[in-house]
Amino acid sequence: MHYNCKMQEDSNCVVLFSGGMDSTVVLHHALQQHQYVHAISFNYGQRHTRELVIAQDYILNLNTQFGVARIKSSIFDIASVGKYLTSSSITSTDIDVPKMKDVIGDPQNSTYVPNRNMMFLSIAAACAESAQASKVYYGAALADDTSGFWDCCQPFRDQLNALLSLNRRNCIEIQAPLINMSKREIIEYGHALGVDFSCTHTCYKGLDIACGECPSCSARLRGWIDAGYIDPIVYNRNIDWEKFNCKKLK
Repeated sequence: MHYNCKMQEDSNCVVLFSGGMDSTVVLHHALQQHQYVHAISFNYGQRHTRELVIAQDYILNLNTQFGVARIKSSIFDIASVGKYLTSSSITSTDIDVPKMKDVIGDPQNSTYVPNRNMMFLSIAAACAESAQASKVYYGAALADDTSGFWDCCQPFRDQLNALLSLNRRNCIEIQAPLINMSKREIIEYGHALGVDFSCTHTCYKGLDIACGECPSCSARLRGWIDAGYIDPIVYNRNIDWEKFNCKKLK
């Protein structure tokens, strides 16, 4: 027997929101498409839990600007799962977070967290269905795919959507608006949307000041250099922006 699930044009949606550069751009993208957003963050035992504080502060500031709570936020605590993910430097303090220069060419370096996006998106899809929303957004980007994160690639998203379409009543669609964008393009798009990049956090090491050397920081820096702008966050190493002819973003 074949069932046809329904896709609805709804006023609300769900966004996976880490407080990082990409997910913040996605949050603003979703706010252009929907009146209300449920922003979901996860404590999965990551060493950079500072991102959770950054994410909550960003949402609070946006809602204040709107003058109404357009964004509902939730933090799901799955740290009990994270403690078993011992193969990742993000969830295991026994493994050092690598510098980008040490993992060039690695098809899947130690910052990969096993099945992370599958877990996150499954929970997000359940929340969306319960809230009668049909869209879940996440910040998969082109640089993630080329860095070996298979759960950020187009085939992963397509096959997950095919699985979710088996729902007999309501379909949930996973959307990844940045999936074909370079970091430069993400920065330019985010700037057009009004993203405050100075209030985002990308570093994997979990320090108050970004290290500027881990794969996440390196990809971010490359994006800003390619865009020709100075990244407004502070790094724990000197970045010679003048060498790259970068100017302040206005």
